Amino acid sequence: MAGASGYAGGEILRLLLAHPRFEVGAVTAASSAGERLGDVHPHLVPLADRVLDVTTAPTLSGHDVVFLALPHGHSGALAAQLPESVVVIDCGADFRLESEADWTTFYDTAYAGSWPYGLPELRGPAGSVQRDQLAGATRIAVPGCYPTGVSLALAPGFAAGLLEAEDVVVVAASGTSGAGRSLKPHLLGSEVMGSMSPYGVGGGHRHTPEIEQNLSRAAGEPVTVSFTPTLAPMPRGILATCTARLRSGADRASVRAAWEAAYADEPFVHVLPEGSWPATASVVGSNHVQLQVAVDERLGRVVVVSAIDNLTKGTAGAAVQCANLALGLEETLGLPIAGVAP
Repeated sequence: MAGASGYAGGEILRLLLAHPRFEVGAVTAASSAGERLGDVHPHLVPLADRVLDVTTAPTLSGHDVVFLALPHGHSGALAAQLPESVVVIDCGADFRLESEADWTTFYDTAYAGSWPYGLPELRGPAGSVQRDQLAGATRIAVPGCYPTGVSLALAPGFAAGLLEAEDVVVVAASGTSGAGRSLKPHLLGSEVMGSMSPYGVGGGHRHTPEIEQNLSRAAGEPVTVSFTPTLAPMPRGILATCTARLRSGADRASVRAAWEAAYADEPFVHVLPEGSWPATASVVGSNHVQLQVAVDERLGRVVVVSAIDNLTKGTAGAAVQCANLALGLEETLGLPIAGVAP
């Protein structure tokens, strides 16, 4: 895998170590090349003596599956050098967006195109489900962590025709690992502990077009979203509070029925019993998504709260889940459903 020294790369390796059908091959990095993996990720004891190679296509091309956990703008050129027979799972942003205009508006590198989108549970019109596009695919784009939590929260309502396409508002809190492993002054412990702060305010966060793309796919019409992310004093997890206006005729019973029906058979997405609310502590280290849906009858709005681990279901777990589907394996192989507590 490429980008093994980062948080996402380390999480992918952790999951692969427990996978009954995968064997870890080459592990590569950029600035950490030449270092022992155990010095970078001390928790990966079985791989501690592996030495990180320089990231090159020849090093990666001899594998059945290659996971890319690289900064945006780096996956396209590398993927183009890998044989089509190799399954490439990209955890970066390079191939997520179908619109070149959206890419150039929110990113500062050339548009690389789009690959099948790796959110298997994403609902669409007429009962369609995104996993149908992933079986046998050799190129898959793993979703962003925020789009995973937000899209799974709201897509059932759009797919069922219960929600208005305008005035969708999302406020989500993420742990600091979502910003990556590079040293940044505003992410120092003394800056983060005991404090929350917003960022990407005013529609500027790069995950906004991806969220809109997913919800528009579910609705069958363009959906616009006001998205405000916040930084929370925790290492991992995302708690997203998502609201949208209900269409005329939608009531509490029909709303809950739509969400329960959408995820009744999903192994990793669960609508909690009424009265229970998602918590990031409940999903740490797991590929589990917790949801709760409520109706604000006074204002005619639905409120959906989702909790995910941004490093597992939000990145690495999704990558392994997509690899399972691409290879025709059982979708749940190697993926924990139980979290870690306390």
